[in-house]
Amino acid sequence: MIFSAPSDNTSQKTVFLVLSQIPGLGPARINTLRQHIDCSNTILRAKEADFANVPGIGRKLAQTIAGFLRNSSYLDLARRSAEHQLSLLDRYDAQLITIEDPAYPPLLREIYDPPPYLFVRGDIQTAHASCISVVGTRQATQYGRKAVEHICRDLVSEGFTIVSGLAYGIDTAAHRAALDNSGKTIAILAGGVNNPHTDPQGKVWPHIIDHGAILSEEWFESTISPAKFPKRNRLISGLSKGTLIVESNRKGGSLITASYALDQNREVFAVPGSIFSNASGGTNALIEKGHAKLVSTAEDIIAELCPKPSGLQRNNPAEREEPAVTREERGVLDQMDNEPVHIDTLADKISMDPSTLLVHLFELELKQLVEQQPGQMFRKII
Repeated sequence: MIFSAPSDNTSQKTVFLVLSQIPGLGPARINTLRQHIDCSNTILRAKEADFANVPGIGRKLAQTIAGFLRNSSYLDLARRSAEHQLSLLDRYDAQLITIEDPAYPPLLREIYDPPPYLFVRGDIQTAHASCISVVGTRQATQYGRKAVEHICRDLVSEGFTIVSGLAYGIDTAAHRAALDNSGKTIAILAGGVNNPHTDPQGKVWPHIIDHGAILSEEWFESTISPAKFPKRNRLISGLSKGTLIVESNRKGGSLITASYALDQNREVFAVPGSIFSNASGGTNALIEKGHAKLVSTAEDIIAELCPKPSGLQRNNPAEREEPAVTREERGVLDQMDNEPVHIDTLADKISMDPSTLLVHLFELELKQLVEQQPGQMFRKII
C-alpha cells in the first residue's frame, strides 16, 4: 500500500481519534505511546521500529499499528471518521478534551488507563474540584434513597462535586440530591454524550450540564453495549478521591466500581444496610471484608479524606440543643434507652416494619440521637 502522509495541520484531537481506531490500541497503550512518541503528526509518520521500541507494545502490535497507518484506505477512513466526530461538537454544544490538555481532570490522568480524550457537555472545570463518586443499585429502596439524600446534601455543602453514572436508582438519586442542594454534579456515560439513554425525557441531564458536566470516552451516536459499562465505571472511580457505595447486591455493578477504586488506590466507603435486604448484601460484604469503610454521615467521609476541622463537626453533646424529631422518630426514641437493642426486637416492640424502622433509625443516627452497633444493634444516646 502507498503511505498517505498526514497534513501538517492535522489536529492532536484528530490524531488521538485515529489512534483509537487501530485494532489492539486501547487507552493504556495509547497512553504508553504518547509518553514515548509525540502525539501529533509525528506519531502518524512513525515507523514499525519506532512502535516496537515502546515498552509494552511488542513487535506484533507494532506491525499492526504501522500497517494500519501505511494503508491509505484505512488511514483516510479513520481520519474521516475522526473529523466527523469533531464536526458534531457544535451540534451538541460539546467539546473534546485530550489528555494533553490542561483542562483534563487531574485525578483521572493518574489512573493506569486514562482515556486519551473525553467528550464533554458542560463545565469540565467541575471535575477539577474535590469529587466523590456515589453509586449503587438500580433497584434502590426508600432507605437507600434517604441515605443518598442526606449524605450528598452535606457533601455538596462542603464543596464536593458528586460523580455518578446517571443510571436508574441510586445514581440518579445522587445527581438529584446534588442539584436539589445547589451543588455540582458530573454524570459519566457508557454511551455518547448526545444520548443519555437512561434519561430520555431530559428530566435530569440538562440540569447536570447547567450545574456540572456530562462526560464520556465513547463517540457521539455510538451504540450501548454491556462491555462499555465496566469501562465507564473505571472513570467514575478514577475521577474521584473516594467512592461511596449505597445499596448493592453481591453481584452488582457497583462492586466493579469499588474494585476499580481499590486498584486506583482511592478510598472506598459503604453505607451498611439490613441483613435481610438483598440490596445491601454487597455493601455489607465490602465492609465485612475490610474493602470499604463503614459510613453513616458525610462527616465520616470528609474526616477520612480531609483530616481537618469541618463545618459538619458537632459541638460537645452536652453543649448542643437536641435537633427536631418527627412524631414517628419520637415514638422510636421513647422505646429505647442506653442499652443496645436489636432492630427486630425494637420493631416488635413498637409494631413497625423493620425496613421502615431502619429509615427512622438512620435519620436519628444522622441527628446523633441513636448509635448503630455491630449486629444490627442500636442504642439511644443519652
